[in-house]
Amino acid sequence: MNKMLKKWFPIFLIPTLVAFFIGFIVPFFMGLYLSFCEYATIESPDFVGFANYARIFTADSQFWYSLGFTALFTAVSVVVINVAAFAVALGLTRNIRGTNLFRTVFFMPNLIGGIVLGYIWKMIINYGVLIPLFGKDLSYSSTYGFWGLVVVLAWQQIGYMMIIYISGLQSVPEEVTEAAKIDGAGRWQTLRRVILPMVMPSVTICTFLSLTNSFKLFDQNLALTDGKPGRLTEMLALCIRNTYGTTPKSHGTAQAMAVIFFIIVAVIALLQLRSTRSKEVQQ
Repeated sequence: MNKMLKKWFPIFLIPTLVAFFIGFIVPFFMGLYLSFCEYATIESPDFVGFANYARIFTADSQFWYSLGFTALFTAVSVVVINVAAFAVALGLTRNIRGTNLFRTVFFMPNLIGGIVLGYIWKMIINYGVLIPLFGKDLSYSSTYGFWGLVVVLAWQQIGYMMIIYISGLQSVPEEVTEAAKIDGAGRWQTLRRVILPMVMPSVTICTFLSLTNSFKLFDQNLALTDGKPGRLTEMLALCIRNTYGTTPKSHGTAQAMAVIFFIIVAVIALLQLRSTRSKEVQQ
C-alpha cells in the first residue's frame, strides 16, 4: 500500500497544487505588488513606492475608524458566538429527547448565504416582518447597526461552532468526569477544571474560525447596513471595497489597505492560536 501511495500520489496532489498556485499564490503576490502602484488596470501599473501606505497612515481616517469598529465587533462576536455555542452544545449532550432535531435546527442558518441572510434580517429588524416588536431601522444609529450585525453573525455561526463543541465534549472520557464527581467536585468545578481543559482543541478551532470570520465580514455588512449611517457601521472589508473607486490612486490605496488588513488578521489569528494551544491538555 505504501509503495502504491508513493507511486501515484503526485497524480492526485499536483492538480490541487496547481489550482492553489493559480488561485491563491499568484493573486496574493500580484496584489502585494499592486499595493505599491497606482493603476487603472492591472496590466499597466505605475510604481509609486510607499505612497499608498503613507496615504493610509496620514490621511485616511475612515480606514482607522473602520479598523476600530471591526475590532470591537470581532471582540463582542467571538465572545457571544463561542459562549452561546458551547452552552448549546453542553445542553445537547445531556441525552435529552429530540437532540438530533435540535442540532439540525441550530445548524441550518449556517447553510444560508451571507447576502441572503443579511437581507432577510434587514426585513425582520427594519420593517418588523415576523417580529413587530423590532421595527427599528438599523441606519438610524451606529449602535443599532452594530448590534444588528452581531445578532446576524451569531445567528449564522452558533450552529456551526456548536457541532465542533459537541464533538469535543463527546471525546471527554466518562471515567474522568465520574472520578471528579467521586472526589466531590460540583458541576461548575467539573466544567471548569475537567471539561474545559479537555475540550480546548475545540475552543482553539472555534475561536480561530469566529475570529477570522468576524474580521473578514463583508456580505452581511453590505446587505444589512451598507455602512449606514454615514459610514459609521462600515467594517474594514466594506471600507476597502468602497475605497476602490474609479481613479488609479484609489485603486492603489485600496490594495494597500487590503495588505494591511491581511497582516492584521494573520498576526491576531496566529497569536490566538498560540495562546489557546498552550492551554490544551493531552487526553
